[in-house]
Amino acid sequence: MLLLQTTNLRRNYGNFSVLKGIDLTIESGEVVSIVGASGAGKTTLLQILGTLDRPDSGELHIAGQNVFALSDRQLARFRNEKIGFVFQFNNLLPEFSALENVCLPGFIAGKDERAVRERAESLLTTLGLADRLNNLPSQLSGGEQQRTAVARALINDPAIVFADEPSGNLDSHNAEELHQLFFRLRDELGQTFIIVTHNEALAALADRTVTIRDGVIVK
Repeated sequence: MLLLQTTNLRRNYGNFSVLKGIDLTIESGEVVSIVGASGAGKTTLLQILGTLDRPDSGELHIAGQNVFALSDRQLARFRNEKIGFVFQFNNLLPEFSALENVCLPGFIAGKDERAVRERAESLLTTLGLADRLNNLPSQLSGGEQQRTAVARALINDPAIVFADEPSGNLDSHNAEELHQLFFRLRDELGQTFIIVTHNEALAALADRTVTIRDGVIVK
């Protein structure tokens, strides 16, 4: 099932053209990697696909919604409910436990607190963190922190998860575990992932690799 579609996305910064007409389709349940040299436009594309930035022109449809036709307020709500993010730096709030960090997007969405906590516990348990629920981020290893961030990305059952260099801050062992986790979540939950990465091993595992060069998709 078609989940995401872009039509002629363009983005300029001053006189510099970063994206020069991106047409892309993503099917539900796909794991797609986006690769390319530094400055090729990968992160700009991911920010627009994740609705964190708006293009200068072009359209983006996610789960049937023309997202940039929404007001900023509507778009923020859509983003929280339909999109998950995993970044290189996990951005966990240091004063909150792993469980509380995972719950936050669910609380922001106005969901039932008990149901959110139960789902957060279930996700953390699935990700091997059942005995770390009440630990602060400073009490977790790098790999545990990133798995907590993955659980947070999944708390609202998003249609799609965007990951920007998710293993870039991890050692090789934890990076490998995180890579395998994405594919396990796709197989078990049907989750869709779009991953920007310089990691050739992760890119090779993906169902499909999209290569960007000078602001255009070359394959």
